[in-house]
Amino acid sequence: MTQTIAFQGLLGAYSDLACRAAYPGWQTLPCPSFEAAMDAVRSDAAQLAMLPCENSLAGRVPDIHRLLPESGLSVVGEHFERVEHCLLAPQGATLASLKRAHSHPVALGQVRNILRDLNLVPVIEADTAGAAALIAERGGIEDAAIASALAAEIYGLEILQQNVEDAAHNTTRFYVCSRTPAPPLSGTADCVTSFVFRVRNIPAALYKALGGFATNGVNMTKLESYMLDGEFTATQFLADVDGHPEDSNLRLALEELHYFSREVRVLGTYKAHPYRLAHQGK
Repeated sequence: MTQTIAFQGLLGAYSDLACRAAYPGWQTLPCPSFEAAMDAVRSDAAQLAMLPCENSLAGRVPDIHRLLPESGLSVVGEHFERVEHCLLAPQGATLASLKRAHSHPVALGQVRNILRDLNLVPVIEADTAGAAALIAERGGIEDAAIASALAAEIYGLEILQQNVEDAAHNTTRFYVCSRTPAPPLSGTADCVTSFVFRVRNIPAALYKALGGFATNGVNMTKLESYMLDGEFTATQFLADVDGHPEDSNLRLALEELHYFSREVRVLGTYKAHPYRLAHQGK
């Protein structure tokens, strides 16, 4: 039976590339939105969803922070994918013939140097793979797309130039989500735990809630805050920490967090990705 992993975007999107890199041999399922990708897992149309949560240049993906805690899904893994933008065009086009470059606004913001050097007018599209599909359908020698090498292969475009991104460290981190938790066994090394919490409305509550992680020697690698239901006084936090909830130090830290919080929910515990381990402390 073929296993399926869902992602937001069209075939050839960077999320599609991440799915293929992390789960070779799996069928990838394109979805029109993050909600649709999550629904695919909930309805058993897919076993997993690959959901981008942050990018080293663009920062966090707000929709994921808002949707994931209420999705009913569990985080069972993480993946880091290097973003390598390519300049794609139909056959016959050359760097000299191009006048416009189409892509997602975030991608266009990451290739300012080549846009300037080739004097290309940026044209905003819904996503990178969609831009590639559009250029392939339109044809001509004046329009290009900023997208992945996979998109070039899928839509029959020529790669006029590879690695056109301005920053070599452009990397996106993804949560891999499932209907059921799949935590590693207690005592497994190099685990990451993701959770959300809301502190009590008392002075220094956040300071006290986070103090347990410091006193118990737990490394917190991510802490994001965002409003709930448009209320300025209703703030939820999403955090990633090193360790397994059954490790003694993390267990004690979470106990302190519970004491000072209105709600704490673990979204998942999973093995750290090799990229994370290779870049620790850098």
